[in-house]
Amino acid sequence: MFTGIITGLGRVEAIRPAGGGDAVVLTVSAPGHAADLGLGGSIAVNGVCLTATAFEGDSVEIDVMGETLRHSTTGALQVGDTVNLERCVPAGGRLDGHVVQGHVDGVGALLEREDLGNWERLRFSIPRDLARYVARKGSIAIDGTSLTVTDVSAASEPEQWFEVGLIPTTLRDTVLGLRAPGDPVNLEVDVLAKYAERLAAFAGEDAR
Repeated sequence: MFTGIITGLGRVEAIRPAGGGDAVVLTVSAPGHAADLGLGGSIAVNGVCLTATAFEGDSVEIDVMGETLRHSTTGALQVGDTVNLERCVPAGGRLDGHVVQGHVDGVGALLEREDLGNWERLRFSIPRDLARYVARKGSIAIDGTSLTVTDVSAASEPEQWFEVGLIPTTLRDTVLGLRAPGDPVNLEVDVLAKYAERLAAFAGEDAR
């Protein structure tokens, strides 16, 4: 489990095919994150929970299967790209953000950003089937960063979107400060909203 509080920035050092299929091995420089990670340890890269398989200094090798490549922005990463990093939260650790699983629900895109002095407003597109889980003042993880939703589109709008506000620290210390309109981002909606919908669906069936 993660909290969506980014603990550092890494850089993609290498990408190579693995096993002759649709998987790859991703090598990421992860200063301050590799020392106590351990083989099989979990690290979130742009919000995607991945497993460490080898180490060399501050660099971590990660096996990434085709499913992950197809359903997140991981498949579009290139050597030299900067990525958000977060280690899994230890038992008894602070939950400073919100419950983030590292299971990306879909990909959105930055639509627009507005500089408002000491903060910026960013608007993102979101797939329609995920928009129902996003509420004003609720939580969402964008590229693994836990953020509070400040505005959402009406359910009747054909193209769904949501907005967040970013303070200078978030702009400086996460990849969101580097994103330009059109750039894709990983989205993970609040898992509690998904469970609530699932429970309600079964409650409706049981009441029949």
